[in-house]
Amino acid sequence: MFRLNHCLRGVRVLDLSSYLPGPFASQVLADFGAQVVKIEPPQGDGMRLLGPRDADGTPAFHAALNAGKTICRLDLKSDAGRRRLDALLVEADVLIEGFRPGVMGRLGLGWNDLCAVHPRLIYCSLSGYGLAGPAEQRAGHDANYLAMAGVLHRNGRPPRFFDPPIADMTSGLYAVIAILGALEARRRDGRGCHIDLGIADVAMPLQSFQIAALGCTGSPQPETTYLNGGAAYYRVYGTKDGRHVVLGAVERKFWQAFCRAAQRPDWVARHGEPIPQTELMGEIGRFFADLTAAECDARFAAEDCCVTLVLDLAEAVATPHHRERGIVRRDGQGHTQVLFPARVDGEAPTPRQDLTETGEARWACETSPA
Repeated sequence: MFRLNHCLRGVRVLDLSSYLPGPFASQVLADFGAQVVKIEPPQGDGMRLLGPRDADGTPAFHAALNAGKTICRLDLKSDAGRRRLDALLVEADVLIEGFRPGVMGRLGLGWNDLCAVHPRLIYCSLSGYGLAGPAEQRAGHDANYLAMAGVLHRNGRPPRFFDPPIADMTSGLYAVIAILGALEARRRDGRGCHIDLGIADVAMPLQSFQIAALGCTGSPQPETTYLNGGAAYYRVYGTKDGRHVVLGAVERKFWQAFCRAAQRPDWVARHGEPIPQTELMGEIGRFFADLTAAECDARFAAEDCCVTLVLDLAEAVATPHHRERGIVRRDGQGHTQVLFPARVDGEAPTPRQDLTETGEARWACETSPA
C-alpha cells in the first residue's frame, strides 16, 4: 500500500458536510489513511444532483469526492438517526460539518454539546463566512467569496471568477492543515478543540504579497502587476492558428533565454521596463501571432525559457508528464480519479478504491453506494 495511506491509520473521521469544501477535506484525510464515514441525509448529498453522470449512471462529481469513504445515510432529526450518530461519535477522532451557523446547535450537535461528552473530539466547522461576524448567515459560493476578498477585482476586465473554485478547494486544504495540527496537539495534551473556518477567509492568506504591498502601491488594478497581466514577460499570447501560449519568463535568465530563442536580442534590456509594459506586450503579441502553436513548440521546447502551450483538460491529462506522474488514474470500475499529488519513497499514489480493500475491519456503519 502507498505509504502515505498509513500516515493517519487508526484516525476516524465523521464527515457531516456536503458539496465540495468539507468532502474535499475528508477525502484528503482518507488519502492519508483515516477511516472516513460520510453522513448524508436520507436523500443523499446534494452533490449527487450536480454535474454529469458516468455511463453506469454514477454522479461523477459526487463519486470523485467520496471514493474511499463509507457513506452512511441518516436522518439526524430522528431518534434512530441520532442514536446511530451517537454510537459513531464514541469512536470518532474528528468531526467535519458544513452547515449554516446555528444548525448543528439546533440539532443538539454543536461544539458545546459534544465537547462535554467527547472531550478528545476535534470538531471542524466549515461555513461560508465563519461562525461569528456580520456576514455569518449570508449565503455564498466561490465567486462571492473571491469578490469579497478583493481577488476578482484585479483579474480581468470585467472581473472573472475561476475554475477550479479557489476558495472552496483551498478551504478544504486549510481544514486538513488545521485538523492535522489539532491531532498533534491532542497527542500531547489529550484535548480536542473547535476549528472555525470561514471559506471567505481563505483567500486572504493567498494574497500575502498583495496585502503586504497595499501600503506601498495601494490596491492593485487589472494589468498593473506582473501576476495579473501587467508584465510582457508573464502573459498569455495568441498564436497564428487560434491557440495560446503562456510566457512565464519572470527571472532574467529565463527572459534572456526567451529573447535568444525568439532572435530578439533588442528585448533583453527591456525586462525591467515599468509595468504595465504595454508597448513590449504589443511587440511580443505580434511576434507570437506570426507563429502557429506547432512552430512555437519547435522553437521554444528545447529552451529553458518558460514558454508553454495552453492545453485544454483532455490534452493536459494525456501529456507524458501527467501520465508518468500517475496522479490521474482510473479505478477498477472505470471511474477517473485525481489522486494526492505526491510520491512517497518514489511510489505513486494508489487509486482510492484500493484503500478500503485491505481486509481490515471497517468502522461499523451501514453503507450505501457512493
